[in-house]
Amino acid sequence: MAMAFVLINCELGAKEFVISELKEIETVKEVRGVLGTYDIIVKLEAGPLDEISKTVTLKIRKLDKIRFTMTLNVIKGQ
Repeated sequence: MAMAFVLINCELGAKEFVISELKEIETVKEVRGVLGTYDIIVKLEAGPLDEISKTVTLKIRKLDKIRFTMTLNVIKGQ
């Protein structure tokens, strides 16, 4: 199973809206608000790695109020 963490920066005041939207995505397993450069961290899990890529590209990045993202793919076995 592939796993990744996505760091999200969103518009000011939009954190709760974005978190609620992210929770509706099937491959999203955990969502947390954080402090710092990024506003939200998301844990994704899916069968193949390309499903994670599709989720980030076609679902997460298309959500309103998201400025930018950084995806960190987890290395299997470490």
